[in-house]
Amino acid sequence: MTTQAYDAHCCIVGGGPAGMVLALLLARAGVHVALLEEHADFERDFRGDTIHPSTMELMDELGLADRLLEIPHTKIDSLTLLAPSGPIQLASLEGLATKYPYITFMPQARFLDFLAAEGARYPTFRLVMGANVQGLIEEPPERSGMTTERGGGTVVRGVQYRAKDGLHELRAPLVIGADGRFSRVRRLAGFEPIKTAPPMDVLWFRLPRRSGDAEDALGRIANGHLSVILNRGDEWQIAYLIAKGGYKAIHDAGLPAFRRAIAELVPELADRVDALRDWKQAALLSVESSRVPRWYKPGLLVIGDAAHVMSPVGGVGINYAIQDAIVAANVLAGPLRAGRLRLGDLAAVQRRREWPTRAIQALQGQIQRLVIERALTSAEALEPPAFMRLPGLRSIPPRIVGFGIWPVHLAPELRTPAIRPSR
Repeated sequence: MTTQAYDAHCCIVGGGPAGMVLALLLARAGVHVALLEEHADFERDFRGDTIHPSTMELMDELGLADRLLEIPHTKIDSLTLLAPSGPIQLASLEGLATKYPYITFMPQARFLDFLAAEGARYPTFRLVMGANVQGLIEEPPERSGMTTERGGGTVVRGVQYRAKDGLHELRAPLVIGADGRFSRVRRLAGFEPIKTAPPMDVLWFRLPRRSGDAEDALGRIANGHLSVILNRGDEWQIAYLIAKGGYKAIHDAGLPAFRRAIAELVPELADRVDALRDWKQAALLSVESSRVPRWYKPGLLVIGDAAHVMSPVGGVGINYAIQDAIVAANVLAGPLRAGRLRLGDLAAVQRRREWPTRAIQALQGQIQRLVIERALTSAEALEPPAFMRLPGLRSIPPRIVGFGIWPVHLAPELRTPAIRPSR
């Protein structure tokens, strides 16, 4: 620690995949981390339950992959859309050059519990559940030791948070906001995201899965409707895509009409749509795609959904958030541990992650326009985009789904813990 009265080298707000992975990586590197999570536990109905090959490779680099895969999970190695004209294979991961050529579906709560338990083995890791951040602690630059770009303004030096026992302050030379698409840290910092307008929203719901059902996840498209069906063990989790703003019309038509639409789109589930008895069983996700122009200010950085909200196309949001965490650990661990953090270090994290983020968002926008918007507004048979039919380009979608625009790996010096974990 530095001579200032800090409670941690780094305060991370948000115990989702990005925040939890970053906290673990920094703690292993000998950085004192305080991770604040506003909920009392992780027992929520997450929809982003995917662990991509790049994340599995990180777990392998940390020596955790085999233990992680002991948690009940399912795997898919192909993304296929069943259309009236026949199956459209969007991506096959089987040929990826990795030990993990598949997407792992695991309840996110169990993944976060696993990471939290691993982090708890290190004396440099502190997790505070039920900590609701209320404000930022800011100081003049001459008191903080970090200069601002123009010699003015203030420097973030911690947060105020409310817990069951009242209001607390936690001081740290760096606050990292990893608190999701509705980030309070982003709002408190005054960062305004640039938003786009995806053409769809998603209704999420679950139906019973029975013995004899197929194992694989799949997509269905017909008559202006599109759905993605995911294997969740004893349930099917279904993403039912609708035109942006179309929920009111569906709701007004009533549950019987909605059940009939599902049965027509996915006939093999027609015998169990009656399990949908209340609209409360369906959760509406308003699809958004956005990014903040600047991810940092003196003493503060945002990553993951706090910096860039991804469309659900390709299911890469968690993958990109965790890659942000890896890059942040690579860049920041040394300066934080040495007490020599500079504004340029924060800028370096954005510089390394902004282009891949903008590129994938642009690609998602094209798929939304060429595939999803057409599927939701036309009853015509859908043909795959030309690039998916060209042999030389077919390998690109699997690599992007599995690893992003380019692979991100943990720096070699961070793969071995700097401190001894407890047994």
